[in-house]
Amino acid sequence: MDEQVVLEATIEDIIYQNKENGYTVCTVEYEGEEISCVGEMAGVYAGEDIKLVGHWTTHPVYGKQIKVMYFERSMPKTVQGMEKYLASGVIKGIGAKTAKKIVKHFGLETFRIIEEEPLVLAQVSGISEKKAQEIGEVFHAQYELRQAMLFLQDYGITPTYAIKIYKQYKNKTMEVVKNTPYRLVEDIFGIGFKKADEIAQKVGITHEDPHRIKTGVIYILSNFSANGHTYMPRENLVKEAVSLLGLNAKDLIEDNGEPYHPLVENALIELNLGKQIIIKVYGEKKCVFLAYLYYSEQAVARKLIDLAALYEPSTHLDIEKELIKTQKELQIELVEEQKEAIKHVLTYGVTVITGGPGTGKTTTINALLNMLEKAGDEVLLAAPTGRAAKRMSEATGIEAQTIHRLLEINYIREDASRQMFNRNEENPLEADVIIVDEMSMVDITLMHALLKAVVEGQRLVLIGDADQLPSVGAGNVLKDIIKSKRLPVVRLVQIFRQASQSAIIRNAHLINKGEYPITNEKDTDFFFMTRGAQEDVKNTIIELITSRLPKYQGFDSLKDIQVLVPMRKGIVGVNELNKALQEAINPPQPLKPQKEYRGVLFREGDKVMQIKNNYNTPWKILAKTGLPIDEGVGIFNGDCGLITGINEETEILIVTFDDQKVVEYEFNQLDELELAYAVTIHKSQGSEYPAVILPIHSGPPMLLNRNLLYTAVTRAKKLVVAVGLRETMERMVDNNKEIERYSSLVMHLTGLI
Repeated sequence: MDEQVVLEATIEDIIYQNKENGYTVCTVEYEGEEISCVGEMAGVYAGEDIKLVGHWTTHPVYGKQIKVMYFERSMPKTVQGMEKYLASGVIKGIGAKTAKKIVKHFGLETFRIIEEEPLVLAQVSGISEKKAQEIGEVFHAQYELRQAMLFLQDYGITPTYAIKIYKQYKNKTMEVVKNTPYRLVEDIFGIGFKKADEIAQKVGITHEDPHRIKTGVIYILSNFSANGHTYMPRENLVKEAVSLLGLNAKDLIEDNGEPYHPLVENALIELNLGKQIIIKVYGEKKCVFLAYLYYSEQAVARKLIDLAALYEPSTHLDIEKELIKTQKELQIELVEEQKEAIKHVLTYGVTVITGGPGTGKTTTINALLNMLEKAGDEVLLAAPTGRAAKRMSEATGIEAQTIHRLLEINYIREDASRQMFNRNEENPLEADVIIVDEMSMVDITLMHALLKAVVEGQRLVLIGDADQLPSVGAGNVLKDIIKSKRLPVVRLVQIFRQASQSAIIRNAHLINKGEYPITNEKDTDFFFMTRGAQEDVKNTIIELITSRLPKYQGFDSLKDIQVLVPMRKGIVGVNELNKALQEAINPPQPLKPQKEYRGVLFREGDKVMQIKNNYNTPWKILAKTGLPIDEGVGIFNGDCGLITGINEETEILIVTFDDQKVVEYEFNQLDELELAYAVTIHKSQGSEYPAVILPIHSGPPMLLNRNLLYTAVTRAKKLVVAVGLRETMERMVDNNKEIERYSSLVMHLTGLI
């Protein structure tokens, strides 16, 4: 049913209310009938009069009810309503008996007395002056919340965000929103510049207000850093600021060959003076940094150079002799470049080991660990993601941790987007050698946090494939370190015989060298299926996942097969493929719960991915009995799992992640999740899948390049199936232009700044 309804009624009973997001289940009395209502109705209580706009729906269990889209409320105007309101629990310490006595004593004057003369309540038996004062204060706080919610509602702010705003600013809510609405961008996750700008226009802030211009500049820099850059060329920033802020384009002039706008220039000067941004010149290019990114790159460079310069080898091992022993013990034969990597680690404070698939990185690590054990060195192993750490543990037989867990991530109640760690300069890691795998995924802020916890005398080993895509977060850490030539780097290039038998590995190296992959050979693990139309590509992918691959090698449609996509939009983009694959793999069923949130339908059994770092999210690992055997906080960008529960009444969605962490999401947190039947190639970094399907059709050259194809192919362990146009795949191989990533670590390392 979708019949709209508008009614004014009195709330009879609150059946359920989520204090965090305002989701409420209640009953109202309307024309002698009791009606169930559900929706975001923050802070409502039994006895209140309410005007609501919604539509009729039928719940499979609870029957006919009104889904509330908008509501207004007013305080009860009858003695019966006042008594019910006070007895509802709105004021701690007032139960049904006390509520009855208060209303009987003061009648229709009850609320005025509580608001204006609370001490008069002491006239009622059982209420002391202290208690009367407390009742007045709580009543006033509730009044403030109601006023704030009504005020924010007028500016088009949903109840979910209204509660977040009120929790942040309390009794200063209206003052902040009226006078400094752009603070919402910095303080409230989910409110962007455009929404704050809408509010600002409504409260009368002009287009040329200096605070508006400064906030716009910071917003642009933040978005740019979210795309991986640590700085933005000044000329790009000025042009984008003029466009975003709708400034007079006539004032945009050329000054010594660079764009100049007086309002933007003033904002840059003020932000620079206030140390919110840093402006530097590299060669002839002016660059603008968010201050924390500039200082992170500077600190990482200094620490790496110090670790390398101040290390003095202390091992007395006869390295050549021990290498021979290690090879016998492990029954392996190391090539010269692998031996060189091990010697570097035993000799230098910082060593980088880089190589593609099949070049023996794992063998090298195992031989290195054997040598370090003989030297009596204590070793810590880490990787950026849970999946990468798990693979490292399986390959070495030694526990590896995520970098976040290694650094003992801290719980920050105030800000879920900030990371703080117990391990730092004052409480460094306790080890002789720290080995970090999958370094291509490590961004500059995580690298900075790691190096804070490493002290001179400890050795750092950084392992990764420099030809992979760079980190999702800002920075180009591994490539910049290698490019600087300031630290020892060993490249593993020889492909081992067993690995060379895999077409996946052979083709990865062909792609990397600019040669076309060889497909569809007999007994191959790399196939290409030609499909001309995008709709045919989509249908073939669905058929592969639901039928052909499970029959071919017994692959599990959900757990073993991953679709990796170059882009988000289009028929074979992430968004459309996820909808089609959800329908094919996990279709709706009468008793299977689902929840639509901002245009995305989440269903129990769906494959999902966390798309932002949330350092405060609690998780548990449960035994078969359902009791927790481990717990902690922190879920990170790229973590994948399955939806194992959705409860409409409590507004909770449960995800069990691949590493068995169980997380409860309130519905207002679902912007942190997206469907993951198909994911972007960038998001797949650090992961490996038994089978990978690649839709390769058409798209912009900047997204269809060699680096992207190489990264996608190297995610597969047993099978790659590419579907689409072979000429597009060949264009990707030919296109060796990577998307430029602006970072300055290499300049810091080489002393250019």
